[in-house]
Amino acid sequence: MKKKYCTAIVLAAGRGKRMKTTVHKQYLLLAGKPILYYGLKAFQDSDLIDEIVLVAGTGEETYCRERFVEEYHFTKVKKIVTGGAERYHSVWNALKETRDEGYVFIHDGARPFVDGTILNRVYEEVKKCKACVVGMPVKDTIKLVDENGFVADTPPRDRLWTVQTPQVFETALVREAYARMMKEGLAGVTDDAMVVEGMMGFPVKLVEGSYENIKITTPEDLEMGEAFCRHGGML
Repeated sequence: MKKKYCTAIVLAAGRGKRMKTTVHKQYLLLAGKPILYYGLKAFQDSDLIDEIVLVAGTGEETYCRERFVEEYHFTKVKKIVTGGAERYHSVWNALKETRDEGYVFIHDGARPFVDGTILNRVYEEVKKCKACVVGMPVKDTIKLVDENGFVADTPPRDRLWTVQTPQVFETALVREAYARMMKEGLAGVTDDAMVVEGMMGFPVKLVEGSYENIKITTPEDLEMGEAFCRHGGML
């Protein structure tokens, strides 16, 4: 079967308040290079990906072009679009710039440890299911609490996964889902799967990612990332 056109949307418009730094988290250095570099490189190096749409913060479009696209020769970055007030606004801005055909990989720029193995695995699944999300089974017992902090329920651990990115969809499916959401609204949107599930009633398949595919959100995450780099020979 002929490979369909694949676009990667890389989100780099976040402010990173929990990092407690004036530098946006995706621009912080990890093993000597900006965190954003690693995700872009994974998509650049993948034979699956035909095009990258990079979402930059307002006023940072030129910086992203010069600092990443030109400096590191990321030739697959065909477009740089401006992000919005919330993550879903940023995704929508990018989706409007993608082709109608094929699949779209939506990835957080603050996740530097995505790799070719993950991309190949989720691509094989999206061809079957049209909607896939990378994640991993939780290791800890999870408690659901009430508004006062008391345990309300203990869900079975073998049914719980932590969700990661990329989240990969048939392009037409996710674009239609976002178009409906932007028109009708959807409360509490935190990831793309919620939009496809909520607006289209479409089932989303969980695909194994990696426990190292962390999102760099806090200073502790950055320290953990440095440890992963040392373990993987990046330092």
